[in-house]
Amino acid sequence: MPLTAFEGEVIVVDKPEMVADAVAYLRRQKVLGVDTEARPSFQRGLHYPTALVQIATHERCYLFRLTHVGMPQELADIFADPAICKVGLAFRDDINGLRRRRNFTPANCVDVQSLVSRYGILDLGLQKVFAICFGQKISKSQQLTNWENSHLTPEQARYASTDAWATLLIYEDLMAHDPLPQAEADALRREEKERQIEHQQQIQDQRLMEQGITPPPHLTPEERAAKQAAKRTAKRRAQRQRKKIRKSTNPQ
Repeated sequence: MPLTAFEGEVIVVDKPEMVADAVAYLRRQKVLGVDTEARPSFQRGLHYPTALVQIATHERCYLFRLTHVGMPQELADIFADPAICKVGLAFRDDINGLRRRRNFTPANCVDVQSLVSRYGILDLGLQKVFAICFGQKISKSQQLTNWENSHLTPEQARYASTDAWATLLIYEDLMAHDPLPQAEADALRREEKERQIEHQQQIQDQRLMEQGITPPPHLTPEERAAKQAAKRTAKRRAQRQRKKIRKSTNPQ
């Protein structure tokens, strides 16, 4: 696929006196694409605070360097403003990271991942969703670079702005089309789940055969569905039984 990137104006906000003009521009918008970046961690359990929040329109993207300007109240107020739609991908993680910088109550924050399945898109990664919507590729080559460096490289700035801009474009493209009927969307999800199960079974079978072991027969999709339904029924029965026991041992 052809490679694409954000070609608009990129403004790095790394001084407190730059915040007011940036926020004034963003407050005039109805929809904003948002993404965040943090220093990558290669140690289990170690997480770094959000270092950058990028907020894009079609023409301009502001890169707020939180390691330089903190999380200004004016910026937090944008995320709490119900009149401005903020769009992200895996947005809950981004919002939680920002709230650790300065607490606010998010309003009108839309996660694209919660929408795409209604349109028959089962991949949740930004790169794949963008490719499905537009037939173009966005680069992820700068994802694991250090976002706490004293200066952002031009490559980092372009990558960061592209991610926020791409999220905005995806949201607008989805909103311009009707979602699939619920039954059709559910059927696609079931088909994808069956493909994943089949793939895992093939991997397991291959490992067993490499050890000289004959793989056991697999359940059909219908048998798996019946088995899962039986488990749900048994779980509900056990819950009802526990409820009866609690009532009998704690009479009102």
